[in-house]
Amino acid sequence: MNVFQVIGHNTLASLAKLGRASLFLIAILKGLGYVVMHPRLLIKQLYSIGVLSFWLIVISGLFVGLVLGLQGVYTLSRFGAEASLGVMVAAALVRELGPVVSALLFAGRAGSALTAEIGLMKSTEQLSGMEMMAIDPLKYIFAPRFFAGFISLPLLAILFSSFGILGGYIAGVELLHVDAGSYWSQMQSAIHFYSDIMNGVIKSIIFAWMILWIALFEGYDAPPTSEGVSRATTRTVVNSAFTILFFDFLLTALMFGAS
Repeated sequence: MNVFQVIGHNTLASLAKLGRASLFLIAILKGLGYVVMHPRLLIKQLYSIGVLSFWLIVISGLFVGLVLGLQGVYTLSRFGAEASLGVMVAAALVRELGPVVSALLFAGRAGSALTAEIGLMKSTEQLSGMEMMAIDPLKYIFAPRFFAGFISLPLLAILFSSFGILGGYIAGVELLHVDAGSYWSQMQSAIHFYSDIMNGVIKSIIFAWMILWIALFEGYDAPPTSEGVSRATTRTVVNSAFTILFFDFLLTALMFGAS
C-alpha cells in the first residue's frame, strides 16, 4: 500500500505543478502588450539572452561542421560520393543538429542563468517587493525574458547551421580537397527552403517555447533557499534536455516520417 500511496502522491504533485505552470505561462503571455509598450526591457533581455550566447553558438557550430566534414568525407569516399558532402552536412545541420544542439546549448547557458536569476530574486524577496510597489513581476520580469528568448533561439539556430556549413566547407574543401563547386551546387539543389530550412526553424521555435517555460517556472517555483535554487537550476537543464529530445523525435516523425 505504501508503494501505491507514493505513486499517487507523486502523480498528484506532478499534476498540481503542471497546473501551476500552465497558469504561469498564461500570465506571461498576457504580458505581451506590456512588453510591446516597453521595448527597452525586451532589448535588454535580447542582449543578455541572445547576444551573450553568440560566441558559444558560433564556435560550437563551426566545430560541429568541421567534424561533419571530416567524417562525411571519410564515409562518402568509400562509395565514391564525396561530391555529396555539401548535401549531407547541410541536411544534418538544418534539419537536426542546428535546432537540437543550439537548443541544448541555449538551455545550458541561458536557461540555467534565467532559473538562477529568478530564484535569487525570489529568495531575496525582490519579487515580493515589486508586488508591494504595485509592479506585476510577471509582466516586468518574466514576460521580457520569455519573449526575448523566444526571438533569440531561432536566430541562434540559424547561425549554428550557417557556421556549421562553413565548417564543413573548411574541412571538406580546404583540408581534404573536395570540389568546391560540387559542395555548394549539390547543396543548393537538394536543400529546400520549406521542407528543410523552415522545418528546422519550426523546431527551434518550439524548443524555445519549452525551454523558457521550464526555466522561468522552475525559478519562480523554487524554494527561496540556496539549495532550492540550485536544485531548480539542475532541473531546468535536465528537464529541458529531455523535452528537447522528446519533441525532436515527435516533430521529426511528423515532418519527415511520411516522406
